[in-house]
Amino acid sequence: MALVAGIDSSTQSCKVVIRDAETGRLVRQGRAVHPDGTEVHPDAWWAALQQAIEEAGGLDDVAAASVAGQQHGMVALDENGAVVRPALLWNDTRSAGAAADLIEELGGGDKWADAVGIVPVASFTLTKLRWLARNEPANAAKVAAVCLPHDWLTWKLSGSTSLSDLRTDRSDASGTLYWSARTNEYRHDLLELGFGRDLLVPEVLGPTGIAGHLPNGAPLGPGAGDNAAAALGTGARPGDVIVSIGTSGTVFASSEVAPNDPTGTVAGFADTTGRFLPIVVTLNAARVLDAAAKLLNVGHDELSRLALSAPAGADGLVLVPYLEGERTPNRPDATGSLHGLTLRTSNPAHLARAAVEGMLCALADGLDALVGTGAVADRIVLVGGGARSEAVRRIAPALFGKPVVVPPPGEYVADGAARQAAWVTAGGDLPPVWSAETPEVYEADSIPSIREQYAIARG
Repeated sequence: MALVAGIDSSTQSCKVVIRDAETGRLVRQGRAVHPDGTEVHPDAWWAALQQAIEEAGGLDDVAAASVAGQQHGMVALDENGAVVRPALLWNDTRSAGAAADLIEELGGGDKWADAVGIVPVASFTLTKLRWLARNEPANAAKVAAVCLPHDWLTWKLSGSTSLSDLRTDRSDASGTLYWSARTNEYRHDLLELGFGRDLLVPEVLGPTGIAGHLPNGAPLGPGAGDNAAAALGTGARPGDVIVSIGTSGTVFASSEVAPNDPTGTVAGFADTTGRFLPIVVTLNAARVLDAAAKLLNVGHDELSRLALSAPAGADGLVLVPYLEGERTPNRPDATGSLHGLTLRTSNPAHLARAAVEGMLCALADGLDALVGTGAVADRIVLVGGGARSEAVRRIAPALFGKPVVVPPPGEYVADGAARQAAWVTAGGDLPPVWSAETPEVYEADSIPSIREQYAIARG
C-alpha cells in the first residue's frame, strides 16, 4: 500500500494527514498550533510542521507529499535564504493604504483586473511588499527573494538552501498581484511598481510538477493555496460552489473561464487542475460565532440552540459582522455594528440568531457576486469549522437560496494536498478519484427578507 502525505499550514495550525494513495483512506494524522497574530515568523510554522509530522508518525514511508497553506503571506528572504522579518499574513490590514495607492498608480481597478485578474486590497502580497519598502527601508534593502508560506515550507522540506530552488503553484501565485492566472506569467513590471525593484520569485509549476524531494527521495508536489486545496479535497463537482467558514469566509468554484471583475469583489485565482478559481473572501467568518459565544458566555452548541430558538430574521435584529475590518466589501477600518436592538430583541436567542444570519448574509453577498461573473451554482458545499454548527447548516439554505451539502468532517485542505501528492505519483491528466462518504443535505425555502434587512444595515 502506497502512502501519501498532505500538509495544511493554515493561519491557526498545521495539520498533516497520511492517506492511502489509491483509496484515500486515512491512515494517521497529526496537528500542532500556530501562534496568534497577523505577523508571524516562518520559523514558527516550521516548528509546528515538525511537531505535526512527528505526531503523524513521520514521513519516512510516504511515496509523495504536498503542502497547502494560507495564501498571500509575505515571506521575505535575503540572498542567503534567511528570513528578513516576520511574515505579514493575509489578515494584516496595515497595507490598506498601499493597496489604494497601487490601484491609482496603475490607473484603476480595471487595469489590475486586466493585468492579473485581481484588484489590490490589503490581503495581497504585493501590497505588503509596498508597505515594507515604505516603512522598513533597511529591511527592504536586504530582500533578495519573496515567496509564500507554502512555497517556503516546501523549500524547507526539500532541504535546499538555494533560492533558485524555490517553487510554487498556479493557485498560490495567482494571489500575489504579480502573476496572472490567465497568461500563466509573472508580471515583473508590477512587482517593480510595488516594491521599487525586481525580486527573485519561485518557479510556477503545473498540477503535477515536482517541487523537490523529501530525505527519503519521495517527490514533493507543487502544493497549493488553501482554498484551491480544499476544492480538491472536497471532490467538488461541476455546479458546486464551496463556502468555507474558517477564520476567513470564502466562496469559490472551479471554472473554465477566468473572471474579470474590475470592482475587485471576485478575485481571479487559479485552481490546482489547470483551471481557474474565482473566489470571494471575507475577513470575518467563524470568529463571528466565536465572538457571539464569548459575549453570551456560552459554548458553540448552546449558541446554535439559541439561534434556532429565535425566529427567522431575529425580529429585525441585524449584526453587520465587520469585527476586524473587512475585505469584501473593502472596508479595512470598519467595525461590527448591531441594528434593530429593541426591548423585544434584547435577549441571547435573538443575538445568537443575528450573529449566524449576519455571517451568512455576508457570504451570500459573495455568492451573488460569484454568480454575477458567470459561475454556476447548483448547490452549495459547506465546509470549515463554522459548518459544524447546526444553526449554520439549517439557516444557510434559506439565505443562499440553494440546497446545502455538508460533507463528513475532515481536514479538506490537507486532504486536497494529499490527493495532489497521489496525483503526482499516479500521473495522468486528472487527479485520482477517492471514495467519499455520503454528505448531509439541507434544504429550506428562501427568505429574501433577511437578506433585504441585512443589505439596509450593511449600507
